[in-house]
Amino acid sequence: MCNLTFHLRMYQYQQSFTPIIRLPVSCLVRCSKKWKVGLMSFIPHSDAIVKLLLFIFIYLFNTEKEKIAIALYPYDAIHADDLGFKKGEKLKILEEHGEWWKARSLTTRKEGFIPSNYVAEADTMETEEWFFKDITRKDAERQLLAPANKPGSYLIRESETSKGSYSLSIRDVDAQRQDVVKHYKIRSLDNGGYYISPKITFSDINSMIKHYHTDGLCRKLEKPCEKPKAQKPWDKDAWEISKESIKMVKKLGAGQFGEVWMAYYNNSTKVAVKTLKPGTMSVEAFLEEANLMKTLQHERLVRLYAVVTKTEPIYIITEFMANGSLLDFLKSAAGCKVQLPKLIDFSAQIAEGMAYIEKKNYIHRDLRTANVLVSDSLLCKIADFGLARVIEDDQYTAREGAKFPIKWTAPEAINYGSFTIKSDMWSFGVLLYEIITYGKIPYPGMSNIEVMSSVQRGYRMPRPENCPTELYEIMTTCWKSKPDDRPTFDYIQSVLDDFYTATEGQYQQQP
Repeated sequence: MCNLTFHLRMYQYQQSFTPIIRLPVSCLVRCSKKWKVGLMSFIPHSDAIVKLLLFIFIYLFNTEKEKIAIALYPYDAIHADDLGFKKGEKLKILEEHGEWWKARSLTTRKEGFIPSNYVAEADTMETEEWFFKDITRKDAERQLLAPANKPGSYLIRESETSKGSYSLSIRDVDAQRQDVVKHYKIRSLDNGGYYISPKITFSDINSMIKHYHTDGLCRKLEKPCEKPKAQKPWDKDAWEISKESIKMVKKLGAGQFGEVWMAYYNNSTKVAVKTLKPGTMSVEAFLEEANLMKTLQHERLVRLYAVVTKTEPIYIITEFMANGSLLDFLKSAAGCKVQLPKLIDFSAQIAEGMAYIEKKNYIHRDLRTANVLVSDSLLCKIADFGLARVIEDDQYTAREGAKFPIKWTAPEAINYGSFTIKSDMWSFGVLLYEIITYGKIPYPGMSNIEVMSSVQRGYRMPRPENCPTELYEIMTTCWKSKPDDRPTFDYIQSVLDDFYTATEGQYQQQP
């Protein structure tokens, strides 16, 4: 039991006005000359008994309960102070600090640091394959609709609307043979049991899952939703690293300012490495911006791990995203098969990331599909936020130069260098055009000069073929001439999240 601070009240024994004990009200109260302790009651016959009880309570309230965790994944120790373990191994947690905890293996008795996201507290639902902690309804749908899952895949999650309650989410197929996710509220009984339909109740959630594997709701439960393997936290205090610690493996692409590689850090952690051409930016300006960038941590932003700045070219080390840029993915064979609902979901994910940037009073400055990356489970993350500010290339900083992304940039940013979150919103509207056209270049057939003059005169791209009217209306609000007339990313995220669900019931009806 954790150490707690209690409000103590004094009680009197029989007719004496001398206070003899101070204990939590919920644990010990006097009622009809009896002292009640929990569900037990007794008549104290001597001060010695009361003193003994006082000692027991003080001991209980000041004894720290051991925290035992179960390994969800295997981990091989890399550093001397790491603790390696196997899946299912029990570990005693000794210290909890950030992403790395100190622990002792109950199997080997060894101590060391472990990645905190590789373990879950023992005897909790977090150890179950089907339980997804801290996941929203929308993210549950994204996980279940990922390519690795099939109809019948399911998960249990904490309810967003009813704290302390749970929901069952199942992947199904609708009448049009489209993949959908259906949600069922799991209700609790006063005696501790659970039910979805009042016709049948269960003592625990495991029993419920076992039953619906054979009986089914919208369909029979098949197997738990595939969990993306937890990403090993970055090394403690590894920020400025040596080039020798990076092993380049595969060149993924090249851009105006450098190359992108798949690489390994310390021969163990797969990363993406962006190399910057010498002279692209000053080391001092880059480090100043990078130190800001690394403080921005959100599941919709590519994680910045480390840098190499002692010798050129500068290396930027980030998390690796298997499907590369959203632009390349949309043009690929797999991307061309993505249906409209998923395109809308891509847009909503990017809006979520930008809403976080907006909340942090930061600016991206170069928002387009080329700077959004896609995971193997089709989750989007925004990359390269803030880098545009420190580029020193004349063909970029001149704004009319060949390297400047004119077609994505708001008029006030082109004309006056006024970059704000509202100019990012303009770029987001162009990004929506890219997504709905599967990666086509905006303003087709127009040169940069023609785009600049036409937009200045009020021209806006027409609605693309197969683009829903509602989505095009969002695009045009992003392209309002006055920056203050453009919406916030927080608002746009809510609109896109509810693009298809605004008129649907939140939960399936009880069977």
